[in-house]
Amino acid sequence: MSPLDSSLPRLGVVMDPLETVRPEGDSTLAMLIAAQRRGWSLVTMDTPDLRLHDGQAMASMRRVRVFDDPSRWFEVMDTLDGSLADLDILLMRKDPPLDIDYIAATWVLDRAEADGVLVVNRPQALRDANEKIFPSWFPQCCPPTVVSASPQTLHRFLAEQKHIVLKPLDLMGGRSVHQLHHGDPSADTLLAAMTRQGTHLIQAQTFLPAIHQTGDKRILLIDGQPVPHALTRRPAAGDFRANLAIGGSAEPGELTERDLWICAQIGPELKRRGLVFAGIDVIGDWLTEINVTSPTGIRQLDRFFSIDIASQFLDTLEAKWRATTR
Repeated sequence: MSPLDSSLPRLGVVMDPLETVRPEGDSTLAMLIAAQRRGWSLVTMDTPDLRLHDGQAMASMRRVRVFDDPSRWFEVMDTLDGSLADLDILLMRKDPPLDIDYIAATWVLDRAEADGVLVVNRPQALRDANEKIFPSWFPQCCPPTVVSASPQTLHRFLAEQKHIVLKPLDLMGGRSVHQLHHGDPSADTLLAAMTRQGTHLIQAQTFLPAIHQTGDKRILLIDGQPVPHALTRRPAAGDFRANLAIGGSAEPGELTERDLWICAQIGPELKRRGLVFAGIDVIGDWLTEINVTSPTGIRQLDRFFSIDIASQFLDTLEAKWRATTR
C-alpha cells in the first residue's frame, strides 16, 4: 500500500459499510467527520476485508471523504490494499452480532496491534467484555441477574422476580429481547426457544419499572471518564425497549449522583482493559449493559448539549498515539 498522508495520524475504521449507516445518528460517522476536520487520513473497511497473510495483518480498504449531509455523507476516493501496520490508529466499530466472524476479525486486529497500531477498543477486551455479562463484574451496580442455559434455572428466577427481561448475549439494539411475567402460559415455549432447548446461554434480569418513568439512560465514557451529560431514551408506546433503533425516543438527560458512582465503579476497569470508548445503560439506579463494540449516542448528545464528543474522543486517541511514537 502506498503511504498515507503526513505526520498526522493515519486512521482506519472497521465498520459496517458506510452505505448502510443512518447518517443523522451514526456515531462512527461523527468520528470520521471529526478526524477529517483535523486533516487525518481516513480509510474504512468491513470485517470480510481483513485477512492474515504469512502472519501479517492485511486488508482491502477504501479511502473516503465524509460529509455532514444526510443526503450525501461520503464518497470513495480510491481503494487500497496492504498492511494494517501502515495505519497509526485503527477503530473497531463493527456492529454485533458478536459471532465467529466478529471474533476472527479481532484476531486479525491482534496482529495489527502487535505491529504497533493503536487499536481501539482493544481486540482482547472486545472478546472478553461481553456487553451483557461484563456488568456482572460490578454486581454492586446491577439489578438481580442470571445468565443460564437452563430453562429450570430461569423459571426459578422468574418465580422469584415475578417479571423479568430476557436477552440474547450476542445481539444489540433490542433485538430478540423479551419480557416475561410469572404465570405467563408462553414461558415454557419462550425459554426453550431462547435457550435452544437448554443448550444456549441467555441473560435474565428483573424488570425495572423505571424504564417507563425515568427511561433508559445512555452514558458515554472516554478512557474511563463519563461525558458530563446523558441521553435519556424512552420506549415507544406499547413497548418496554427504549432502543432508538426500534422506535425509542431520545431526550437530554443529566447525570445523577448514582450515575456518577456507577461510572466511578467501572471507569478504572474500562481504562485498564483498553476500552477507550464505552456506553453504559442505566435504568433507574441500575447498570444493565456496558456497550463496547460500537456504542452510539454521540450525535444526539452533541445536538442536545452543543458539545463535540467525537473531538474529545480523538483528543484522547491522539494523545495515546503520540505517547507511543516519541
